[in-house]
Amino acid sequence: MLTLYHAPTSVCSQKVRIGLAVIGLEYDSRVLNLQKGEQFDPAYLQLNRDAVVPTLVDGDLVVTESSLILEYLDREHNGAALMPADRADKTNAQSWLLRCLAIHAAINTLSFATAMRESILASQTPAQIDVLAAKFPDPVMGAKRKDLLLNGLGSIYVGQALVHLHRTLADLHAALAQAPWLGGQALDLRDIALVAYIDRLERLGMAGLWTTRFPRVGPWLAAWRETPAYPTAIAAHVPAGSAEMMRAGGSKHWPQLRHRWEALTG
Repeated sequence: MLTLYHAPTSVCSQKVRIGLAVIGLEYDSRVLNLQKGEQFDPAYLQLNRDAVVPTLVDGDLVVTESSLILEYLDREHNGAALMPADRADKTNAQSWLLRCLAIHAAINTLSFATAMRESILASQTPAQIDVLAAKFPDPVMGAKRKDLLLNGLGSIYVGQALVHLHRTLADLHAALAQAPWLGGQALDLRDIALVAYIDRLERLGMAGLWTTRFPRVGPWLAAWRETPAYPTAIAAHVPAGSAEMMRAGGSKHWPQLRHRWEALTG
């Protein structure tokens, strides 16, 4: 039996749950409460030294990093059916999986610079935020989190996030000119790897990032939400009331963010 350590609204956890649902794999669910800091528990750090989710355990093998987990599940438990067979297409899929590291960092930035920032600042003192930042095994990640909480959209990381998101949305939009999915007429690992990130932006009230310049992204996300995997892997895990709080918390920052986005995209 596969065991998945994950968190309900973690985008990388959502990404792996989507893959499990599409493939049709059952798993033993181990939910971590990130707000309570359970990812820093010494027992969990034995599995994932970066103190992040998700982590997949398959027998005596531990797999971390969501894109690697997706590729592993497809290869080992699905006959690589979701990875393109064509050499060029396979390379393109592998490139998207690698790019997810930067895409995730961008989504993390916008989440903690807006909606999540407000809830954390309302419940934690500056001293507690210092303690939180010091817990990160990677000190740069701790410094980033503290900077986002203190400076919001004024953080230096926001500009970097917008650059990566512009590239992502432009490339996704261009690829969707050929077919409804990145995988062609049927979704593949590329679609699975990206949906949670785009879904998070919409949930933050930031669909304006694509509605004008990259209009094919919206129908792609809408099509995802009609699949059986989406409610199972994403919607069913959203705590009651949190979706409204996230949208409200992110939307209020959209006017300021839109000006920066328009300056970047022309």
